[in-house]
Formats: sequence, structure tokens, C-alpha cells
Amino acid sequence: MKKNQKIFGTDGVRGTANVEPVTAETALKLGRAAGHVFRKLESQPRGTGRHKIVIGKDTRLSGYMLENALSSGVLSMGVDVLFIGPLPTPGVAYVTRSLRADAGIVITASHNPYDDNGIKFFGPDGFKLADKIEAEIESLVFSGDIEAIRPTAGSIGKAVRIDDALGRYIEFAKASIPRGLTLDGLRIVLDCGHGAAYKSSPCVLRELGAEVFVFGNQPDGININRECGSMHPELMCQKVREHRADIGIAHDGDADRVLLCDERGSVIDGDDIMAITGLDLLAQGRLERKTVVATVMSNAGLDAALQQAGGHVVRTPVGDKHVIDEMLRSGYNFGGEQSGHLIYGDYSTTGDGLVAALQILRIMKSRKEPLSALTQCWTRYPQRVTNIRVREKLPFEQLDGVLDLVHKAEAVVSPDGGRVLLRYSGTEPKARLLIEGRDAAILDQWSKTISDAIKRQVGA
Repeated sequence: MKKNQKIFGTDGVRGTANVEPVTAETALKLGRAAGHVFRKLESQPRGTGRHKIVIGKDTRLSGYMLENALSSGVLSMGVDVLFIGPLPTPGVAYVTRSLRADAGIVITASHNPYDDNGIKFFGPDGFKLADKIEAEIESLVFSGDIEAIRPTAGSIGKAVRIDDALGRYIEFAKASIPRGLTLDGLRIVLDCGHGAAYKSSPCVLRELGAEVFVFGNQPDGININRECGSMHPELMCQKVREHRADIGIAHDGDADRVLLCDERGSVIDGDDIMAITGLDLLAQGRLERKTVVATVMSNAGLDAALQQAGGHVVRTPVGDKHVIDEMLRSGYNFGGEQSGHLIYGDYSTTGDGLVAALQILRIMKSRKEPLSALTQCWTRYPQRVTNIRVREKLPFEQLDGVLDLVHKAEAVVSPDGGRVLLRYSGTEPKARLLIEGRDAAILDQWSKTISDAIKRQVGA
């Protein structure tokens, strides 16, 4: 890697495991840099003993390699490591706060295939790092400025395993619904995607009284997200129909997102969840500033539903970090993404798929209504989202005729309130095209035309 090369993307460091930058060598440097930065931020440890950093992970095979490399780097800077093992990303954020650690690190590539992995950081407050701190860590990885800092003897850090981390997160998640409310009488299909929630989510739902049919709860290191979980909700829907369940719940690999399925077998995405929960909070007077924070990918029908009820929707760029930043900046307490990242600011500091599912279950129980009825609170505008795998991310203005096609499509759909959004994914080698409007046939036509133009020039 060259000096000044970036390794942090839109959501931490991510890529193919054992290929730069997701290698043991770079993880070691990241651990050293993180240990130095977080130790410097606070002159005194937040708790007893030395400064300490929590390290959690999902269920990928490469997690063992990265976990050991990161911890070696942290320990070499005189900072202790608290291992908490496989735990959902929101669980790592919560345990970081609960244990009064100086930072948290989660080793995960979220919804990506098992051969990818990544490294994300949380501050002591459980929120993702500010760009300034991230940049400082990144700079130290390349500069070598801390090579001479070598604590010795008793100044070297110590690693310990925290045995009750799972229990702490389970109790935290249960506390997100009213005391005394149970899930008695509900039949729930749960697909954990062979990921980090394979223990926590089944335990929480069962302890609250639900009858749970669990799938995707046998991780072997290489089956995470494979034809299961929120990336493949068709399995959840099939099982809901087979078991005549009231609801299906599907997580991604690190369980910071969720997709649901109603009792009829229809997928319920993040926009549905934001509409149901946003309107419920609004009716209770609990939606701060009467506003839901969504990204540019969310359906325009969400805006219409909130406006009709006296609320508002504020839009951000794609990425749950942008949603959280806007929530913190403006004092909002609920937001999310169509993909299933839902941030309940009254409970969590990051997207939490289990907490999101529990909020929908709370509404179902309190209203005594099936999920299919709850989704009737809003009307979705026709929308087409196309993901085009690319071999390189050339600026769209350098692709022959692509932006011209986008402008033509906008001219067609915008008079009816439609829109066109074209961007590159920040976490995968993909271009993402969204077209929204009133006429589905027109959306299909323009989606194909623009996608084909991109594929011809940079398609993988």
C-alpha cells in the first residue's frame, strides 16, 4: 500500500479477506493506530485499570485471523482488549458503552459474501467514528509515526474474554419494548443468515414468549448470507407459509438490518417499517420534531404518508452513518434505510435489526392487528432498483451517453413526481440505479436502457 492511500470506505474498512487492505498485516497496523488514538483521546481510562477496546465479530472464517491481528496491535500499544466473540454489530456498540470501554471494533462485512470481511470502529459512546478520528487512524497506518512507541514488560496490554456480553445485549434488546408486554401467542419464523445473531435473536424472542422457528442458525464460517437471511428473503417467506407464522424476521450477517415477512408471505422492507413505526410514534407524540430521517433511496410514498399525518421526512445520502449523523445533528429519534437499517435513537446508537423487529411486534400486539393490515398505512410509488456489477468505478460523466440517458429518463418521470438516482455503492463493486414514478412499464424500459449502457462500458 502506498502512503496516503485510503483504506476507510463509507462503512469502515472492507474488501476480500486476506487481500489488502483486509489482511493480518494491515489489521495489526489498524490495531496499533486505534490503540494510540483512543488512548490519547482520554488521558485517564474510563473505568478501572488500563484503557481498553472491545473486539467483536460476525461468523466469517476470516474473523479469527483479523481478530488476532487487531488485538495484537492494540495490546502492543499498552491498551487492554476485551473479546466478546460473535455478536451483532449493535451488540458490540452497546457492550462498548456498557463496559465503559474507550472504543469498540467489530469485524464484519455485513451483508457481503463470506469471502469478504471488514473492520468498523465505534467510539466510547457507541456511535460510529467521526471522520476526523477515522482519518487520524488511517494516517497513522501509513505514516509510521508510532513505530517508535513500544511499551514493554508490564506496560503491554492484556486480553480477556467477556463471558456475559451476549447476556448483556439480550437484556438490552428486551428492554426496548414495554415492561410486561409479551409475545405470547405469536408464531415467528426467524432467519439469522448464519450470522452474528444466531444466538441472540432466537433467545430474545423465546424469552418474550413467542413460538420461534429458527433457520440460518448453524454458522460454519463460510455459509454466512448464503441463500438465506435478509439478502435472500424468499427462504423466510417460504417458511412463513409452511409454518403458518404470524411474521418472518430475516437478518443480514451482522444483524444491523432486518427484513420482515407478513403472514401472507409478502416481504416487508425498511420503508414499510419506517412508515408503520414513524406513524405509530407520531400518533403517540413520541416522534421527535415529527420527523423521520430517510435516505434518497426510500420511496416517495413514505413522504406522502407522513405529510398526510402531520409529519415530515428528511432525506440524507445513502448509508446509515448519514442517517445517524442527521439524527444527532438535528435532534431526531428515528430513521433508517429501505435496505433494513433502522435506527431507534431512544434505544440504540446504530442500526439494530432485532430492536426494529421488536418494535413492529410491539405494534402488532398493542393494536391486535396482523402485519399485512399494518402495511396498509401507506401507498408505495412504483420503483425500480437495479444493481449493476462493475469492474471499475469510472465517473458516470466519463461513460458515453449514460448521463444523457439519465436526464432523458428524468424528463419523462419527474412531471408525475418521479425521480432518477444513479450512484456507485460504497461497499461493493456495483452501480445502483433507482427510478421512481407512476408508470411501472416506463420505469422498466428506462431501467433496462440505462443499465445496458453501463454494462457495455464497465460491466463486470
